[in-house]
Amino acid sequence: MDPMPAKRPASPFTPVDFQLVLLRRMADHNPDLVEDARHELGVSIADMREANRRWQAMLHAPRSRAATSRYRSILGAPESVTPRQIGDLSCEALLWPVPLWPDLRFEVLVAPNGVAWNEWLVRAPGAPNPRLETLDDLIPWSCTVDEVARAFAPARPLEGTAPTRWGLAFTAPDASGVQRECAAEFTWGLVQRVAVSGERP
Repeated sequence: MDPMPAKRPASPFTPVDFQLVLLRRMADHNPDLVEDARHELGVSIADMREANRRWQAMLHAPRSRAATSRYRSILGAPESVTPRQIGDLSCEALLWPVPLWPDLRFEVLVAPNGVAWNEWLVRAPGAPNPRLETLDDLIPWSCTVDEVARAFAPARPLEGTAPTRWGLAFTAPDASGVQRECAAEFTWGLVQRVAVSGERP
């Protein structure tokens, strides 16, 4: 009997694959933007689905590696590692560049015990912040959670609909200056859409 052919090892999970994982969640809200980004990366819909399948398999593998080890293996050494104090929590902020968004970085906050506390996109150090003054400025992919929270303080966190999604409730003026109650949805820390419920009493 002929021997069974050897199983071909899976190709490495690359930074492009990781960007496809980020895009996969964003496609629910902004399919046109995701389509443009996918073409920019030169990949197919099937490539995006396969990248997401492999990512989920890595996350749920019986011997899944720690988040920081996983990101280092995919994205390489972080661009920077900075001590951070958030309330009573001391942690380190690891930043990696994301070619699709040159002005953003993928940030992982790591607690002293090595557990990843948060993973999302933030503005790159030294990059100009977006101008956020009215609802018209809150266009998809234009800003991050922190930027919206600062621009329209006080903002109240909302529970996301998935582990990679966040929400903020806040008040912001429309183009006429009328204050509106708003709820913004974010995926991987990047704004996707804003719902306006009405004029603030």
